[in-house]
Formats: sequence, structure tokens, C-alpha cells
Amino acid sequence: YQRRVHGALASENKSLAHPASVDSLPTSANQEDHVSMATFASRRLLDMVENVCGILAVELLASCQGIDFRKPLKTSTPLEEVKERIRKKIPFYDADRYFSPDIEAAAVFIRSGDHNSLVKSLLPSTN
Repeated sequence: YQRRVHGALASENKSLAHPASVDSLPTSANQEDHVSMATFASRRLLDMVENVCGILAVELLASCQGIDFRKPLKTSTPLEEVKERIRKKIPFYDADRYFSPDIEAAAVFIRSGDHNSLVKSLLPSTN
């Protein structure tokens, strides 16, 4: 399931990454052929950001599940804290269930930025 969702969203992003300038058509006998595609490109970028958020949500859920499977082993303190925050909203998968609400809850968590302060020390670009 994870690969299908991840693959579908990544594939859609590849389509959305098509340069907007390719769709610019000359107008008025080439007298006014400067047509800004910025608005169209920015709208597509927003869709791409939402897709990436969905990809990260699936990855986050899979990571939490993997960490839980390895109990009693633990990961780093910041990642354990992120996992605990996720598990307050989304329980361990011990039986089949519909994933869409869980993916959306994880995406909301990612968009909120609640985890940023916890993982900041793990990112080389923020040190």
C-alpha cells in the first residue's frame, strides 16, 4: 500500500513538474507573445507541495510502525518524541483498517510543524 500511494503521488508530481513555459502560445501575430505562466505554475506548485506532504505522511506512518515493531529497542530521543506525538493521534496498526483518515491526520501533523523543534538538531542544514 505504501509504495502505491507514494508512487502515485510522486508520479503525479512528475507530470506537474512539466515546465509551464512550454504551454505559452504566441498571441496577436507575435506582437504580444510574452505570456506570464507564473499564476498557473504557482497553482501547480501548491498541488506538488500537497502531494509531497502526502508522501511524507505515508513515510512517517511506516516509520512509526517499523519503530514499534522493533520494541523494546528505541530510536533517538527526538524521533521517539515524534513517534509518541503521532501515536497520540494515530494508533498502532494491529488490524486492517482504512488508511485515508490516518494519512490525512499525519499530513495535518506535518503541516502543523509541531515536530520541527524536535528534529531540528538532526538536520545538518539547521545546525
